[in-house]
Amino acid sequence: MNQKSSSRSPEFRLAATALRGLREDLLRAPLAFRPLPPLRTDGPGWARVPERIRAVATWSVHVLVLVLAVITFAIGYSTDSDVEAQFFIGVFSAVPVALSLIRPVLAWWACLIMAPVTGNIGAFDSGYPWPPGSIAAMLVVMTVVAARTRPRAAAWMWSLAAVYVGLTTMMLSEDVQVIYNGPAFLLAVGLPLLLVSFLHVRRTAEREIVAQQREIVAQRTVTAVERDRRTLLEERTNIARELHDVVAHHMSVVAIQAEAAPYRVENPPPELEQAFATIRENAVAALTELRRVLGVVRAEDYEAPDAPQPQLSDLPRLLSNVQETGLSVELATTGAVRALPQGVELSAYRIVQEALSNVLRHAPGAAARVEVSHVLGGLGLRVVNEPGTADAPPSPGAGHGLTGMRERVQMLDGEMTAEPTAGGGFEVTVFVPVAAGTVGAGAVASVPATSSVASGAVEDTVPVPAQGCAVEDAVPSMLRKEPAEPHPESAA
Repeated sequence: MNQKSSSRSPEFRLAATALRGLREDLLRAPLAFRPLPPLRTDGPGWARVPERIRAVATWSVHVLVLVLAVITFAIGYSTDSDVEAQFFIGVFSAVPVALSLIRPVLAWWACLIMAPVTGNIGAFDSGYPWPPGSIAAMLVVMTVVAARTRPRAAAWMWSLAAVYVGLTTMMLSEDVQVIYNGPAFLLAVGLPLLLVSFLHVRRTAEREIVAQQREIVAQRTVTAVERDRRTLLEERTNIARELHDVVAHHMSVVAIQAEAAPYRVENPPPELEQAFATIRENAVAALTELRRVLGVVRAEDYEAPDAPQPQLSDLPRLLSNVQETGLSVELATTGAVRALPQGVELSAYRIVQEALSNVLRHAPGAAARVEVSHVLGGLGLRVVNEPGTADAPPSPGAGHGLTGMRERVQMLDGEMTAEPTAGGGFEVTVFVPVAAGTVGAGAVASVPATSSVASGAVEDTVPVPAQGCAVEDAVPSMLRKEPAEPHPESAA
């Protein structure tokens, strides 16, 4: 079927398409019940109109059509015929107009049929082939149908009316004296049809533009949400990667301390040795699971850093690097400096780093100040900058740095504010609570271990492994052993 259709000429396909439009618009379901909808009064132009007037205006179009039906009846009744003929001509002319309120296509066919009917009754004396009543009815019905359907239907109605004019003109005898109004009728009907079709096309185009704009806004909203979600996941992944070394460091310390603890007690009971062996096995298993989970969030090209993760003590070096780029920045530290949990130290360093990066990106030439406050309840950070002295270049990643900082602060149950200052600059303030008595991981330098031998007690020192290294590599060979056998003295 498709090959047969494609082999036909373009003229044939155009004619087939046109006939298909005629069938869909005027021949399919002419009896379909399609009541005229009420006039919409929710537009901006009706806002100042009182509510009562708007309620009445809702049905104003229906009232107008009924008034036009009465006028059409009066025009048909005024033809030069007897009283009974005048009445029927008026009724046959007005009924299609009223019918257009509920069945517009049927109303048009009724107008086309009633034109020769009323003419044969006696109305042809006032106009041929369109009596005055039929002209009024056709003007109203065709305008209503064209406004309620597509412009193609208006073209088909005018074309069929032209066919009717041609057929009736051929049937007209030369000796019959009538008022011939065929071409004048087509011209009179064509003008309002063109106007209504133009308004209909314009209204449809405006609706499509509004729908496209709404779709674009919805797509942009979805894109922005997905971009923010992706950025949030990336920031959380980066945080997970960085904190892996911190957690691995603590778990390594636990494993080493559990391995060395039995050597600090002379003649430890088997239950104690087994308990510490279980602790070490659990720590090693936790490290293994941690590496497996981290492998899911790491990219294929990700390489674990060889150097330890940065801490607050590395801020002077960070500020020195930033100053080399042209940013004037100063560091102020208040309070009693103490060792903090390594996760707090790392997050604080990253927050300051990202805040200074934002200054470089959005306020070129501005001076910045970094304040680190060691207070009793935690750690306070404040990064404030003055207005930039040059225009900032466009930055597609604007706002993502704040997302990462907020994620780090929320992870530590802290509080953060980021807002412009009164002078035109920007300020980032962070407070991270730290429980009293919490000791940072960096404060643990070594773990003393006591080895019990026959000749006496010999003290040794077990070094703490570097961040990220394997536990098996960090535990000295003298401490690696099989599960403890029962001690001879204890067995005795």
